[in-house]
Amino acid sequence: MKDQQASYPQLRFKGFTDPWEERKLGDLGSVAMNKRIFKEQTSDVGDIPFYKIGTFGGTPDAFISRDIFEEYKSKYQYPEVGDILISASGSIGRTVVYQGYDEYFQDSNIVWLKHDQQLDNSFLKQFYSIVKWQGLEGSTIKRLYNKNILETKITLPSPEEQAQLGSFFKQLDNTIALHQRKLAKLKELKQGYLQKMFPQNASKFPQLRFAGFADAWEQRKLGDITKISTGKLDANAMVENGKYDFYTSGIKKYRIDVAAFEGPSITIAGNGATVGYMHLADNKFNAYQRTYVLQEFLVDRSFIFSEIGNKLPKKIKQEARTGNIPYIVMDMLTELKLSIPQNNSEQQKIGSFFKQLDDTIDLHQRKLEKLQELKKGYLQKMFC
Repeated sequence: MKDQQASYPQLRFKGFTDPWEERKLGDLGSVAMNKRIFKEQTSDVGDIPFYKIGTFGGTPDAFISRDIFEEYKSKYQYPEVGDILISASGSIGRTVVYQGYDEYFQDSNIVWLKHDQQLDNSFLKQFYSIVKWQGLEGSTIKRLYNKNILETKITLPSPEEQAQLGSFFKQLDNTIALHQRKLAKLKELKQGYLQKMFPQNASKFPQLRFAGFADAWEQRKLGDITKISTGKLDANAMVENGKYDFYTSGIKKYRIDVAAFEGPSITIAGNGATVGYMHLADNKFNAYQRTYVLQEFLVDRSFIFSEIGNKLPKKIKQEARTGNIPYIVMDMLTELKLSIPQNNSEQQKIGSFFKQLDDTIDLHQRKLEKLQELKKGYLQKMFC
């Protein structure tokens, strides 16, 4: 680092006091990759998954024969269990830990640092999550070349401290992954219930409903059962410690000093990457000019919230006006057809059921975000 002070992390485990040493990755190892596989050597089905940059860390869409795999594995470079594979193009720097399965990787696009145990891999994995690759800062280059990797600087503690840090962050990563899986399962469960508890296609009857209800549902336009308006302010109106919630086209709520709306309401993001994202607003609030606000409900609000969540994503996909940024126009919402039970009690039961499910999902989402922030803080304090 630039001075001696920077060679000591802010936070360390007991028993470690020595300064960390700055090295280049090229001093510790060399860049390795699998031997090239040509397109004619691959197939849509086969014995050995072949991961290209587009499927790296995901599901393979190409395979090679076991004969080629065994030959290339024995004659040429191949990762060892625990090696950290890196994406060298596309989303540069994504990592996957090689677990020892029979699989093959696209040359030059997926590489690893062959370091002959000079580094603890679990420590190296965390370093890759905060690394600043040499030669890429401020660059428009979308590729990580061997030189970029080998010239990149790393500040190292002793092997024992590397191992302890690696183990600590591995446990934290496992906890984060566990919460991600729980969250994904809850979201999948919700999607399943949405499919079964709301009529599909032209049907007037859901597959699954609460006991005691048997009447046919009716179709209503959203504009006929609620008042729809839009926010009037731009993002510059946000303040750090305002009195009221300020809903924008994002997932996060902000704050503002002036309220223009009063709950109970529903807000819907009208554009951007989170187009269609909704909030239940219960108190006084304000809204961004491209956020839609629903009020004065003739049907149970929680039920409408769930039914919009069931129908609107499909509508956006089919009809959203898109340029560089997707967005919703007013008539898409006013003309949105919803399936609604005629019995108010059934509306309330369904609305309450999905609200509890959404609250559980939000709780797990907040836990996950806290863990991710915790890890970010530890990385800043425990690495030089």
